[in-house]
Amino acid sequence: MIKAIFKERLDRPAAGLQIHRRHTQKRLVGFEVSGHAGYADSGEDIVCAAVTSAVQFSANAITDVVSANAEVIVDENLVGLILSDDSADERTQYGAQAILEALYLHLKDLSEQYRGTIRITVMEEK
Repeated sequence: MIKAIFKERLDRPAAGLQIHRRHTQKRLVGFEVSGHAGYADSGEDIVCAAVTSAVQFSANAITDVVSANAEVIVDENLVGLILSDDSADERTQYGAQAILEALYLHLKDLSEQYRGTIRITVMEEK
């Protein structure tokens, strides 16, 4: 199971794949993804491949296209991104927010299409 946890932070604008959704004032501030979908053997799992591609695309778009300040975490079985709590201009914040929302929706669609392979959790951060 891929576990997806998105964390929410309302005070300011952070056994499968896990995705952490983080947001401030109803805005996302990041995610964490870990685990294995278990849809097929490692290296042949289309769900893991789809999630990995979406996460890499999102991280690259946030850091290299919209140039948002973010901490990217890459470990053996974990990928995460947390937007820096700085005073980026409104356009950069909007771009990063749109990408994070698109990632969340994409993973939600995958979790519905491949039931039992992805678990998405929304958590509030304060």
